[in-house]
Formats: sequence, structure tokens, C-alpha cells
Amino acid sequence: MVKRPENPFNQPEEDEFSIEHFNFDIASSYITDDSYDEDFGGDDALLSRESRPEDGDERQIRPLWLRDYFGQTKLKENLQVYIEAALQRQESLDHVLLYGPPGLGKTTLAGIIANEMGVKLRLSSGPAIEKAGDLSAILTNLEPHDVLFIDEIHRLNHTVEEVLYSAMEDFALDIMIGKGAGARAIRIDLPPFTLVGATTRAGLLSAPLRDRFGVVFRLELYDEEALVKILERDAAILNIGAQPDALTEIARRSRGTPRIAIRLLKRLRDFAQVHGEGILTLDIARQGLEALEIDEQGLNKTDNAILEHIATVFNGGPVGLDTLAAMINEDARTLEDVYEPYLMQIGYLAKTPRGRIITDLAYQHLGLLNPNAPKENEDK
Repeated sequence: MVKRPENPFNQPEEDEFSIEHFNFDIASSYITDDSYDEDFGGDDALLSRESRPEDGDERQIRPLWLRDYFGQTKLKENLQVYIEAALQRQESLDHVLLYGPPGLGKTTLAGIIANEMGVKLRLSSGPAIEKAGDLSAILTNLEPHDVLFIDEIHRLNHTVEEVLYSAMEDFALDIMIGKGAGARAIRIDLPPFTLVGATTRAGLLSAPLRDRFGVVFRLELYDEEALVKILERDAAILNIGAQPDALTEIARRSRGTPRIAIRLLKRLRDFAQVHGEGILTLDIARQGLEALEIDEQGLNKTDNAILEHIATVFNGGPVGLDTLAAMINEDARTLEDVYEPYLMQIGYLAKTPRGRIITDLAYQHLGLLNPNAPKENEDK
């Protein structure tokens, strides 16, 4: 690994950083794409990948440096190279696009990039930047080499997105002054900066915007080993006494998502305090997860209700989305955006042109025989 140049941008040395030095600067109202999640409450909210109010101390436990970031090994290795090269050249890092399901660490990575580069992080989101003037105000207030993080970047409106093109490519802002025949265009130079865009729906990004990102990373679901390391670190920060096998049990039922794992850790801490001696053991973890109706595969009662209705009422499917939503008394969009993705990822649910069907794996999970499975010829 190459040696990091000493204090390239005259920022505080690494050992001076603490949680307070994470350099968050709210550039605009920060919201996320969870409008469909308003009624997703109760125990089901524990397995939502969207950020929720009870995750308020998430910022406290976010890692500040790549060495403390577990999982996404290949991404981490490549990002380390890009950062070290930019520091050696004393340039800003190329623009970075992070995409993948919610709760996998896109905002955390943006903060790590800013800290590793020794610059400030400015936060905003696509829906919050409503007009070109809003974006212009954010860009003109950037300092050299700052990191601008735009969450849900696919939700930028077309007019704002066009302003972003010249800013990303030429570090300049083209604006019109006046109207009609007296209108004139002026160009405002911007300091070099790094745009980190995050999205859960990369396919909704326009091609011109997507092509302007020099570094593109897809975040994958975390394996059990990485989740255990994350839980060990966060348990130490939050002062939660937990046995290793209890953390392994939590990791196994967390859908490969750190946000869910941390949320479960905090809820099971309550069970340990009330039903135990303040130490989270394997038995208490299992009791708590059973009370929260989260099974061995990380599925909750709604997930299992979806599978059971398709298996028993619709003979395995196919069944339409609206019909299924009505049967389990759930909003169709919530069903499609919250529950179905994970069921498809683990191979329990499939979409066909005629509707949803469940697979052999789902029948095995439910303990039922698949009536549509090919039967062996019986001996005569």
C-alpha cells in the first residue's frame, strides 16, 4: 500500500478525529425514499431496510475509517487504491456512485471517503433539491475537495440534473441571467469536489448522469462473518454485553443487512436487561427473536403469511399482486418494495408474466409438500 501524503489538504491529523470530527454538514433537508413505509410499523419495522426514527444513534456507531468498515471486501480494496492515488496527486477523488438495497452502508461509505480524504462531507438528497437554484447554492458553498453526498440521486428532477452535468464534468456552473432578448449565460467556476451519489434503483438513473461517475460500486448483501464483526464492534460502542454465539444468531437472521442486525441487537438488549442479567446470551437471543416473530431464515409473520397464502389458497400460484395484497391485508406497494425483494433473493418467491409463484425451497421452509412437483412413476 502506498504511503499517505502528510496532511494533504491541511486538515486535522487522523488521531485528532473523533465522532465529532465526522464533518457532517446538512446541505439541505435530508430525507429518504421511505414514503411508502409510513405504515410499516410494529414488529415488522425491525426488518425494514429503510432508515427509521429509532435508528437515531446510527451516526454514533458508523465507522469513520476503511479499516473499521467490515464486509464489501473487493469494494474496500479498490476504494483504498483510488483514495491513496488521489491523495498522492493532491486531487479530489473522482465522482462515486453507490447503489444497492437500503441499509448496506452507502451513507457510511460517503463519510469514510470524506474522512480518508481529510475533507468535509456535505449531505443532501434528491427529493430535497427541488430547483436548480437549490443545487447552485449547495455547489457554490463547497470548499476545495469537499465530498457532496446526494442520497436517492435517481429522484433528482430533470432540470436540476442538467445543472449537475457541467458541475461534475467541468467544475463549473452555467446559469442564465435575465429573460427574453436580454438574457445572457454566465459561467461560475466551482472548486474541485467529489460527488458521491447513492441510489437503491440504479436503473432509474439517466444515462448521461450515470456516465459521469468515474467510480461505480454495487453493494452486496453481507455474509454472516462480516455481520458478526459489525455487531461485535457496535456492541462494544453501545456497551452491550453479548456472547459470541448470540451475535452469530442475530447475524444469521438479519437478511444480510447491517441496519437490521444493529436494530435487532438493540431490541434484544432490552430482553437481556429484563429477562437476564444484562448479558445477551444465545438463549435470550432466541427467546427475543421468537417473541419478535423472526424465524430461522430472518422472515417475519408477514413474509410467512405471503408464502402460506400462495401455497394453501392459490396452490403455489401464480397470483396477482393486488389479489395477494388484499388477502394478507397489506398495501400492494409495500408488499412489492419491502417484502418481495428478500423473498426473491433467497429463492422462495418468483415473478412470472402471470403472477407470483413460490418455489420448492418455500415449500420446504413451510414444511409442506409441493403439489405441483413432478411425481415419480409408481411401480405397477
